[in-house]
Amino acid sequence: MSSPKNYVLDEQIGFVLRKANQRHIAIFAKHIGELTPPQFAALAKLDEVGETSQNQLGTLVAMDGATIKGVIDRLCSRGLVALGKHEDDRRRLMVSLTDTGREAVTRLKRMAADISAETVAPLTPDETATLMRLLSRIS
Repeated sequence: MSSPKNYVLDEQIGFVLRKANQRHIAIFAKHIGELTPPQFAALAKLDEVGETSQNQLGTLVAMDGATIKGVIDRLCSRGLVALGKHEDDRRRLMVSLTDTGREAVTRLKRMAADISAETVAPLTPDETATLMRLLSRIS
């Protein structure tokens, strides 16, 4: 463990991850200005899993209850998702893509693949695979 005297901010994982994330968010905003990354994540996950509860969607995209509620509210107001009650548990809020949302996510996923490629462009394919594997281990 390094002492405070040896602490160099540029060598700290949190700082480097934040800089990498800021770069990715800037690339994302350049290509997909209409949605935030969390909004896109919610749409992409709904496209993968189909209708699911609001709480489950939050878990699947690593957002707490308040955050996923805000994301879903904004997507709902734009007509991209619809909310409904679970048929057995009326307290459970279910979220699904609308036709408009399905069309949008199909178009946006193609763009998102390009965004991911641009984000890792400084790396070789092997380095990208290693980075993803290592980040998955700590996330």
